[in-house]
Amino acid sequence: MRRPLAAALLLGLAALGSARAEAPARRSAAELMDVLMWNREPVGGPFALIDQDGRPRTDADFRGRLVILTFGYTACPDVCPTDLMEISRALTLLGKAGEEIQPVFVTLDPARDTPALLAEFVPSFHPRLIGLTGSEAAIRQAADAYKVFYRREDGQDTIEHSAFVYLMDRSGAYLGFFPPGTSAERMLTIIRPHLGAR
Repeated sequence: MRRPLAAALLLGLAALGSARAEAPARRSAAELMDVLMWNREPVGGPFALIDQDGRPRTDADFRGRLVILTFGYTACPDVCPTDLMEISRALTLLGKAGEEIQPVFVTLDPARDTPALLAEFVPSFHPRLIGLTGSEAAIRQAADAYKVFYRREDGQDTIEHSAFVYLMDRSGAYLGFFPPGTSAERMLTIIRPHLGAR
């Protein structure tokens, strides 16, 4: 009787190990960049997060406006603040027409980037910038939808992440992306044809 029980346990453990081994691996930064560059898969999708005022927010809240959306984290030393400054500059250069665009920043570090911290962070770039956070699972779902690569190295405070700026239309459909370091002027050459278009 002991042998069948031991065999069953071994089979159960083998199946568990096999299930873990079959869990889909996260795609590399290069693979995700390839998806974006060649438009191989849909980009964007539903999300349910929390803004800097603690209010629940979904992608549907931004319907009717163009959306410039980027992922990062408040302690990012270089890329995130640079891109947020360029987004802000683009909105300033547009003047009144910039009100058709909603800028959105989604943190990849929800454990540290609380709504209170985002409330201090986002206004330093633009008064209409919305910062979003949420559970690790909710952030991962949003990042996966937008084909964002990110990971925290063990024992490190920094997060390695892709840094694309996404442009979404008034229905939430993906229009394209700007690579990191894109100037406000370059952004405007892509954005302007979509302004006023309904």
